Amino acid sequence: MKLLRRKEGPSLDSRLAALLEAAELAEGRLPEEAVSGARAVAERAGVRRTLSIDHTVAALAGATGSGKSSLYNALAGADLAAVGVVRPTTSAAQAALWDGEGAGPLLDWLDIPQRHPATSASDLSGLVLLDLPDHDSIQVSHRLEVDRLVALVDLLVWVVDPQKYADAALHDRYLRRLAAHRGVMLVVLNQVDRLPESTVDRCLRDLRRLLDEDGLAGVPILAVSARTGTGLAELRALLNDRVAERKSWSTRLAADITTAAARLGTPEEAPARQAMDRALTAALCEAAGVPLVVEAVAKGHRHRAVVATGWPVTRWIRKLRPDPLRRLRIGTMAGASGPVGELPSGRAPAAPSGQPASASEQPAGSSGQGFGGEVVGRTSVPAASAVQRARVETAIRDVGEAAAADLPGPWAAAVRQAARSRSQELADAVDRVVATTSARATRRPRWWRAVNVLQWLVFAAMLAGALWLGGLFGMDYLRLPQPPLPTVGVVPWPTVLLVGGALAGVLIALLSRLAAWAGGRRRARRTARALRTAVGRVGDDLVLAPVRAELDRHARFTEALTRARA
Repeated sequence: MKLLRRKEGPSLDSRLAALLEAAELAEGRLPEEAVSGARAVAERAGVRRTLSIDHTVAALAGATGSGKSSLYNALAGADLAAVGVVRPTTSAAQAALWDGEGAGPLLDWLDIPQRHPATSASDLSGLVLLDLPDHDSIQVSHRLEVDRLVALVDLLVWVVDPQKYADAALHDRYLRRLAAHRGVMLVVLNQVDRLPESTVDRCLRDLRRLLDEDGLAGVPILAVSARTGTGLAELRALLNDRVAERKSWSTRLAADITTAAARLGTPEEAPARQAMDRALTAALCEAAGVPLVVEAVAKGHRHRAVVATGWPVTRWIRKLRPDPLRRLRIGTMAGASGPVGELPSGRAPAAPSGQPASASEQPAGSSGQGFGGEVVGRTSVPAASAVQRARVETAIRDVGEAAAADLPGPWAAAVRQAARSRSQELADAVDRVVATTSARATRRPRWWRAVNVLQWLVFAAMLAGALWLGGLFGMDYLRLPQPPLPTVGVVPWPTVLLVGGALAGVLIALLSRLAAWAGGRRRARRTARALRTAVGRVGDDLVLAPVRAELDRHARFTEALTRARA
């Protein structure tokens, strides 16, 4: 027969670890009071677990005149606490111990110097009963002592009297705030001997209603009279059950963890991540002058193609025109930076020898600034306009807003801040990837070299024909006999070489220019794609990556908080 086992929740250790993890992740995002409170709970729980778990510390807490000390003496079987009409009577907590061997370190941690062995029946073995000062005492030190011990003891026994059981100070300051601790709480209606028997049930029903409104449904309520002994047997039996279980300490710690986790927030499902890179990449490309660079790539390709493959007689004229890419200081910067993938985000490499290092040393016509206004000192791409800078800022803000949607306020603010955290590095980083990526567009196609060789061969043939004809004209001028001339049909070879070489050179140059025009368009498209990818990578590293890190932090916080509250 297969035994059915009840599924248990996370262990106390795992919940403590989760609470500490959530507190660490919430550092700087949530109020310091909640974060420090969670750490204090974890520290307190760690200490309590190392002390005696065979003893259960129960505290009698209540208002002035509720009869805590009388009840304390009745349970202990001796007059251990002073009882009188002068209020407050109890000024410091004291302990009564049933079989208190080994409880010393626990009481030292609680800072309870007054300790008495109980003389009543030994059926409460393992109980450490504390008599606390009045929680509404006129002495501030008394109230602080109550607050301190209420946060530490294993079991809370609230003693109320028929006159003050509905006191707002008790319900608002303690009971309602300790709703998560109902598993380690008892409520005793003392002094019932002062009420008519018919009134006791009405007071108990009203007290039950108040406790239910405080979120303490199920908390036991006992009617007791310390003077006559009414209800003491039931109270002693209930205490004996709690002590015998040896679980009040762990139940208390579990409730502390639940309360601390609740103060950190409520676990929420992580919002769906939206596509945030397209608008940002487009704005960065526009601000970095990518369209201008792409146009310069096409024109520069055609310019260099004419210089490399044009007719040698006229190609020198093209050299008088500046290369569009070199005018932007891109072609000359190919060696200034490593490959795009090796660029350290936000860190500019040292300027190469002979390159201006500051804005005052920039060559004429060089802006030396990126879209953010920083000095870049690499390309001469015109600085971004105010409209373009505003579009970049808007795109960054939109990234933060889209990522922060549906997040709680503090985490949403942290995500927005993460989106802007490295925005000052964008201009320099984008300018560098534009320079290094565009520099690849200056590579010379192999066919340029072959056409260049062909052009020089054709030019050599034309020159040979010109020299040949020149020699013939000289011989004719000197009246020397003409040598026989080979012909192509009726046209002499010198003329064929001269005219044919000139026509061939011009034709090759025209065909090469057509090929260069088509190649320039292809290279511009490839460069545009490469630039968008490279600029998108910069935007991802400097804007989206911090946002993703913050979202991942929130997701881990939510997961840890869920484990802690389980």
